[in-house]
Amino acid sequence: MRMYDLIMKKRNGGELTTEEINYFIDGYTKGNIPDYQVSAFMMAIYFQKMNKRETADLTMSMVNSGEVIDLSEIEGIKVDKHSTGGVGDTTTLILGPMVAAAGVPVAKMSGRGLGHTGGTIDKLESFPGFSVEMPIEKFIENVNTKKIAVVGQTANLAPADKKLYALRDVTATVDNMSLIAGSIMSKKIASGADAIVLDVKTGSGAFMKEEESSFELAKEMVDIGTHVGRNTVAVITDMDQPLGYAVGNALEVKEAIETLKGKGPEDLTELCLALGAHMLVLGGKAENADEARKILEEIIASGKGLEKFKEFIEAQGGDSSYIDHPELFKTPSIVEVVKSKKSGYVKGIKADDVGKAALVVGAGRETKESVIDLSVGIVLYKKIGDFVKVDEAIATIYANDMDKKKVSEEMLLSAYDIVEEKIIASKLIKGIVTKDEIIKY
Repeated sequence: MRMYDLIMKKRNGGELTTEEINYFIDGYTKGNIPDYQVSAFMMAIYFQKMNKRETADLTMSMVNSGEVIDLSEIEGIKVDKHSTGGVGDTTTLILGPMVAAAGVPVAKMSGRGLGHTGGTIDKLESFPGFSVEMPIEKFIENVNTKKIAVVGQTANLAPADKKLYALRDVTATVDNMSLIAGSIMSKKIASGADAIVLDVKTGSGAFMKEEESSFELAKEMVDIGTHVGRNTVAVITDMDQPLGYAVGNALEVKEAIETLKGKGPEDLTELCLALGAHMLVLGGKAENADEARKILEEIIASGKGLEKFKEFIEAQGGDSSYIDHPELFKTPSIVEVVKSKKSGYVKGIKADDVGKAALVVGAGRETKESVIDLSVGIVLYKKIGDFVKVDEAIATIYANDMDKKKVSEEMLLSAYDIVEEKIIASKLIKGIVTKDEIIKY
């Protein structure tokens, strides 16, 4: 078998066999196939596409290129959640404890953020002492006894995907449904989940800007999961504005605590209930989403979700007293209100720009080497559809550098589109994709 022949076959619209895909992934991972041939191959795939079987084979070949986590010692159906990314997306911190309190094991492998704000691990490290470093045996024990644990992603998880993504990133071949779906699903499957709930974002602050493309990606990922024997459901959700009000690590943790108390932002609470309901159904704890939602609402109302969050933080070395006393989280030296320059209705909030404004003050990483300031970020006061007066507060910036604060403020003001006519915000949840159907709301 020669790579040259595979390139030509796909370039001419041919269908690759399982053996050919495995040959390519194995050879590239081991360094036997050069970048220039893989670049040509990716471009051929970009234009000629892959069918469902090819996409599933590519995904599983990437899964098998490295370590596959065995979670069979964990009792029950392990359900994982994955978000395609957004601004102010704190759902894992809320969903994890809620779902665990309902008896579904949450065995989560998370990474650190590269972009607007930190990843789940960075946010959790706002709690002094919290650690994701633990042997797999301890991870499994924690999930069996506490029903929840979060561990850092192993470096050897789907290494073929890491190599391929780096190459696609510099050869203009990222934007292909099969390649995007395979990249996401390879890591989820290698992480050992039995079932997967996908939160596929759409809108200005999402990777997929158009709703139609988001449904297409969701269908592709659900098809992969189904093909390889994982129950998979995708929920398509709005990211035309930040989720919730907080953008920044400790600020998002505080908002997660409020949400677990039943006092969180309406959109963040709604999304967590919607995603969590599907996790409970896939985990065998409810017959349908309506029944599951009632269980989760009771978990919040009773305080069981918040208690589970404390239990989880303590089990991984964190100081859970911060949950009852959020004022203990470090406050930066600059806390300044941003006031509107005009009056009217908020027509739009460029989520990406809000994220960049948080990045400027140090809430995220511009490079892998960047050090995150866990205390900084932005808290919004106005969302799409809200009325705002001149000089009324639209946000507060938390920063430790005045020059960075000024740049962030300008970016934040430009992110808001304020108009005279009344605006109605679009639906948070756009639809659901299962193995059997696509439902659009």
